[in-house]
Amino acid sequence: MGLRELQKFMNYLQRIIVPLDVPTAEQAIALLDLLPGVSFWKVGLELFVATGADIVKILRERGKKIFLDLKFHDIPNTVAGACRSASQYEVDLLTLHISAGREALTGAKNAIANSPNPPKLLGITVLTSLSNRQLNLDLKIPLELTDYALQMALMGQESGLDGAVCSPREVKQLRAVCGDNFLLVCPGVRPSWSAQGDQSRIMTPAQAFQAGADYLVIGRPITTAPNPQQAWSKIGEELASI
Repeated sequence: MGLRELQKFMNYLQRIIVPLDVPTAEQAIALLDLLPGVSFWKVGLELFVATGADIVKILRERGKKIFLDLKFHDIPNTVAGACRSASQYEVDLLTLHISAGREALTGAKNAIANSPNPPKLLGITVLTSLSNRQLNLDLKIPLELTDYALQMALMGQESGLDGAVCSPREVKQLRAVCGDNFLLVCPGVRPSWSAQGDQSRIMTPAQAFQAGADYLVIGRPITTAPNPQQAWSKIGEELASI
């Protein structure tokens, strides 16, 4: 690998967030030890409910960047209070559902404004497990999924959020409309050699970055691989070639 490819390799790997989707602190620490090169980790509901802020403290002590993916969705006062409390953990990214409404979104942004190290607030547009059919028939939202995701992202941006979480399938459109300064973080990313799992709207890492994503969340293709370190490196090598 030449110098240029090595630089691209490192740059892309720094923009991949690996989720600690495990039920215990012990399993999370085992993953951290297994993948020391990963600089950005996601803590979701399962692990945070199990460990509380302990896992966040461990990640900070190791100098890692943290995506606290708790997807707050409640009445405006509760969402604002939750974001204010979460800001004390000094994480890098924090999520809430855009469908909580404008008042909740602006309240959340205002609630963390005076925090010493406020996180970037990301709004969930549409969960990547949902299909267009489910959006229309189950949730009774009579829009194309891409149009709905765009409307959610625009409402988040207008309400002061720093970015959005969206499927890579919506990234190109959101980037064109929301501009370069609006963070776009994409789960639902699967290398061509991995299983799709329970994600409905997926792309490969290369496709997602080329469409305009800032960060990718890639979990099971790495963490459940027979050799996680090899899988992690393989993704970086593929990205370095684009």
